[in-house]
Amino acid sequence: MTSADSGQQQTSLARASAVARHGKLWLVPTILASLVALCLTLLYLGGILNPNGNLRDLPIALVDADQGPPLPGQQQTLGAQVSRAVIAQTPADTVDWRRLSQARMQDELDSGKIYGALVIPADFTTSVGALTTAKATARPALTVLTNPGLGSLGSSLASQITQRAAHQTSLTIGRQLTSQSSAPEADTTTRVLLGDPITVTTKVGHPIGRHSGLGLTAFYFALLLVLTGFVGGNIINNGVDAGLGYTDNEIGPWHTRRPTVPISRTQTLLLKMLMTAGITVLTTSLLMIAAIGILGMDASHLPLLWIFSYCASLAVGLGVQAINAAFGGIGQVVSMFVFIALALPSSGATIPLHAVPGFYRFLALFEPMRQLSDGVRAILYFDARADAGLTRGWVMIAIGVALALLFGFAMTLYYDRKGLHRLTARPPATAGEAP
Repeated sequence: MTSADSGQQQTSLARASAVARHGKLWLVPTILASLVALCLTLLYLGGILNPNGNLRDLPIALVDADQGPPLPGQQQTLGAQVSRAVIAQTPADTVDWRRLSQARMQDELDSGKIYGALVIPADFTTSVGALTTAKATARPALTVLTNPGLGSLGSSLASQITQRAAHQTSLTIGRQLTSQSSAPEADTTTRVLLGDPITVTTKVGHPIGRHSGLGLTAFYFALLLVLTGFVGGNIINNGVDAGLGYTDNEIGPWHTRRPTVPISRTQTLLLKMLMTAGITVLTTSLLMIAAIGILGMDASHLPLLWIFSYCASLAVGLGVQAINAAFGGIGQVVSMFVFIALALPSSGATIPLHAVPGFYRFLALFEPMRQLSDGVRAILYFDARADAGLTRGWVMIAIGVALALLFGFAMTLYYDRKGLHRLTARPPATAGEAP
């Protein structure tokens, strides 16, 4: 090429200021970026702004172990009266008080079915009655149990509710005792004690490990599974397209374009899914090595955790490939909403689903983050119990894989049969033509 030809080529290069004048160039990026910004803000902030106001049917156990006998002139033990009052005083539909036995309560704590418990001890009536006599040896006590395995916020909400109920109970009983003990010889200390006679003790009902992030490692571990599947799937998608010559490969200033390989959409999708299945073995292993081996995250049932993690990340990766194959250039945005934008606020892992608006509870029925975080939580905190969410996690992973395969191959087979091949000739742009 002569210097004259080189100069002519350089003078024919388009300038950004000239290309930017074409309105069509701005249209699609502007619309998509604006919609993403608007929807992400509404989705993420809409689920966290008012947990107390959105609270619906938070499951908390109410255990009445009081054995009486009833106080003179009363038909029921104080435990029965307190249980009835606690339920009546709680705002309607905010708490699902489950009246359970001690053993049943512990089982539901250990399986993650309840966020906490309020326990009335066996000697409650006796110890309260003794306060008005010389036989009192200790203050009556109510016990609040927490379940940190269900997340710090959910456990905290349950603890606040039960502590408030216990304190209200103490004041109510205190008024009764004060009216019964109006003798002039009662000193000021006795009257203060009788005014608020019950001690409220808070304990952990189902302990978890010290390196469990206050019950948040399950959420973050599940998030990592989703992100590795999502990001890895898109990396594989772009890498395969570049390797087959359907897109350019640019790294910094270096640009390559490989010869285009004639291959159908269906076979391309099959290749991407096979590579996803293989590479996910490595990413899952590295994720567990980093989280458990290097950082020291508390975890048990390691073989089961690896298998579940692999299948979970694979399901996301296959879903990404299917969506990209169906939607093409905007597939990454679509899959981002499916696996990230809609999934995170409906996961129920940081804010309980009982404390988010109904729209997010609906999303939680099928969005992957809820299913995966429940499964990981069951393995990490609840001894891999099937009824702690592990069974649901496995079922939803199987459904997700089946849907990805069916949707992805149905769309590519349809495109191939319609002759909508990716390998099509395109005339070069003429001078001044908009991109």
